[in-house]
Amino acid sequence: KIRIKNNESGIKEYFILSKDRLEIIKDDYETIDEFKGKELIGKKYRPLFDDFAKNKDLKNHKNGWKIYGADFVTTEDGTGVVHIAPAFGEDDMTLGQKEKLPFVQHVKMDGHIEGVEGLEGLSVKPIDNHQATDIEVLKNLAGKGLLFAKEKYEHSYPHCWRCDTPLINYATSSWFVRVTKIKEKALKEAKDISWVPGHIKEGRFGKWLEGARDWSISRQRFWASVMPIWVCEECGEKKVYGSVADLEKDSGEKVIDLHKHIVDKITVPCECGKTMKRIPDVLDTWFDSGSMPYAQMHYPFENKEKFDANFPAEFIAEGIDQTRAWFYYLHVLATAIKGEVAFKNVIVNGIVLAEDGKKMAKKLQNYPDPMEVVDKYGADSLRFYLLSTPVVRAEDLNFSEKGVDEVSKKIVSKIRNIISFYEMYKDKIETTDEASENVLDEWILLRLRQAGEMITKELDKYNLDRASRPIELFVDDLSNWFVRRSRDRFKEGGQDAAFAMSTLRYVLEELSKLVAPFMPFVAEEVYQVAKVDGVESVHLESWPKAEGLDDSGNLSLREMLVVRNIVSLTLDKRLQEKIKVRQPLQKIKLNNKKILEVLIVSLEGKDGLLQLIKEEVNVKEVVFDDSVSEMFELDTTLTPELKEEGMVREIVRFVQGLRKKAGLTPDEKIKLTVDVDDQGKSFVEKFEADIKKGTNTDSIKFTEAEDSAELKMEDFVLKFKI
Repeated sequence: KIRIKNNESGIKEYFILSKDRLEIIKDDYETIDEFKGKELIGKKYRPLFDDFAKNKDLKNHKNGWKIYGADFVTTEDGTGVVHIAPAFGEDDMTLGQKEKLPFVQHVKMDGHIEGVEGLEGLSVKPIDNHQATDIEVLKNLAGKGLLFAKEKYEHSYPHCWRCDTPLINYATSSWFVRVTKIKEKALKEAKDISWVPGHIKEGRFGKWLEGARDWSISRQRFWASVMPIWVCEECGEKKVYGSVADLEKDSGEKVIDLHKHIVDKITVPCECGKTMKRIPDVLDTWFDSGSMPYAQMHYPFENKEKFDANFPAEFIAEGIDQTRAWFYYLHVLATAIKGEVAFKNVIVNGIVLAEDGKKMAKKLQNYPDPMEVVDKYGADSLRFYLLSTPVVRAEDLNFSEKGVDEVSKKIVSKIRNIISFYEMYKDKIETTDEASENVLDEWILLRLRQAGEMITKELDKYNLDRASRPIELFVDDLSNWFVRRSRDRFKEGGQDAAFAMSTLRYVLEELSKLVAPFMPFVAEEVYQVAKVDGVESVHLESWPKAEGLDDSGNLSLREMLVVRNIVSLTLDKRLQEKIKVRQPLQKIKLNNKKILEVLIVSLEGKDGLLQLIKEEVNVKEVVFDDSVSEMFELDTTLTPELKEEGMVREIVRFVQGLRKKAGLTPDEKIKLTVDVDDQGKSFVEKFEADIKKGTNTDSIKFTEAEDSAELKMEDFVLKFKI
């Protein structure tokens, strides 16, 4: 207890505050007394606003305006003494109930003050000036000589996330679902739910369920589902209606509209002779959300067999913010109503943020327009991008348009290029039911099985991101290895072309089924092009049966992997030596012993695989020589004959580029005009047959040509026109 010394009026002013907070006193003071806080408990005081203290009829009035002890009061700020408002704070309400204090609610549901002289009718937080009423309160206190000091104090305050205006805490009566009565059952049933990611089961969701309290389900609003509870205005009898039919029977009225302003007019006779009216409250919208499984089928009034066949759900998916909301309320209501889970599996998504890591917001304009992204890259590119990220396992994602672009280029565009290639030959090459012995056909079918098995395995576990990974790898293998390596087979025709066409058709049809959940539109495109006797849509097809590979299949896949590894290393060697791939070389030596030791695969006797190496790295022969120091050794010696062959290939590549630029199809013949000196003419004539075959040319004419395309060789310059 202190006394301020410099009081000009001469009136002695005493103040009581925590000793730890004496620092807030700016004037000179003297200490009058020191004592424990508990010595104040029970003392009465005169409130700053005494409007309600004057009302002796107020319930529990005798307990009001006294000092009570509470452990939520601290000495870190303020004075160590606080006013409590049971109608506007949880701690205050708890203390008020414990001590049976009068309940004063001077702020009404519309946010305006009532019953306080000088402040009557003011909005607590005016929309146009949130602090206007605060200032009026200060003026009121100052006018009564009750204002000790004023200062600005910045602190967090709750705001509406939609309109960004201040909120106020407000005590109100509520109806509850007695969750605590079924909590043990809910915990037991929850053990059978599978979560992705798994840690949420016992973590975020499990902990929330363990601490579950009774659920307040009533709201004082207008737009929401009405609570079907009627109460007698006289005897207090309550009745809960479970159907419109029951309400119509008891009220004698036809119920055609369930909106609040209509249903509130319906009354029911009470057994006491008076009238029952509906309570004014509406349902918490999460009660609606939790009722989804039943409401969607109008259960139990109809569709009982259909409901029983589909409940509980195989899986549901929502954002991580729903762990304590939709996921929880579905489970609570299912436990209460059905005594079982509402869903067997849950995929928990993270939050998609802007690329800078901030929350996406219209006012910040920090994200690309979704429809522009879809228009630019396609819905499937956006869908696959999201499915392939950790956002499908409850992790936040900084959205990147570059990621969508990458999917579009690496997967969607490649698939469409494969479709275009297939359609080019679809009506020209007959398919066959005979089994192909071509190593590429055997390999791509094994890769298809492998990819299907991996995708199915992860989808069965609801691991969407992991299930998407094999798709990109397979599409790359199909495009950059099978199709590219098979181009000559398609062009040359014959039985091998039939095998290649049959294999590609089958692979495309099966691929369309595997990618359907990830890229539904692209999948439909592929299916409609490749199917023979399929159903109307790929989305009506059965999921491909996942068949595991045996030892021989796994060995074949490893062998092809080794081949591609050798090819990659050899091409790197060419790059180092600055020898173009179009330039043929004589041979590559393989150390099969070292390959077997390092990669656990032997390539001896595998003629089909060796042929791939020859063609891919452009060598005349592959020989085995265990004396070479590395796994392979490339002979880079260029003979005159090899140089000439390389020049021919350069010419063919150049003319093929002109054909493509002219928009010609591979089977369209051309007439080629060549403008070149005598040395170049001799070279073209020497290899005329090879050039014609490689460029699908009918005739070659040597003459000057305007607007021709120029190709510089080592010893001469060629000018071509088609």
